[in-house]
Amino acid sequence: MIKAVVFDIDGTLIDTVDLHAEAWVEALKHFGHEIAFQDLRLQIGKGGDQILHGLLPPEVIEKTGDEIKDFRSSLFKRDYLHRARTFPGVRELFERIRTSGQRAVPASSSNADEVERYKEIAGIADLIDSATSSDDAERSKPFPDILQAALAKLAALTPDEAVVIGDTPYDAEARARRG
Repeated sequence: MIKAVVFDIDGTLIDTVDLHAEAWVEALKHFGHEIAFQDLRLQIGKGGDQILHGLLPPEVIEKTGDEIKDFRSSLFKRDYLHRARTFPGVRELFERIRTSGQRAVPASSSNADEVERYKEIAGIADLIDSATSSDDAERSKPFPDILQAALAKLAALTPDEAVVIGDTPYDAEARARRG
């Protein structure tokens, strides 16, 4: 029996996929790397620790990867996050989950500050049991670390008592790796 629903946030609850892609394109351009928007958009769903691996050579990531990620994070919060909007029906969905006796946990590859802001945008902070972010995991999606963190916060639940809802192949891959 399903006792909990673990939700991806970006692209599932909040309309941010294009915003993230735009911020990554701008950040990479700032560091001299021209990446097409469409190529970058295909990588969205992975966390910042994984996204560059599909775009830049390993030696570039080793040398400037952290600086690029930090710049992109600041840029996103400053110039893009205010444009994020919840998808229709998100609050009502979370109300229904709560009424049915199930638990809801957003689990995102975004950092904790962004997740807090997303809970406000979606208007679900009072309806969730917990939330996880990249700050709770060693690696982000497509690795299962964030899902493991979400399950840990749902003490006494097994993986087959939870369902994962996401919008990318990386969500499905993380779920498959988690078992």
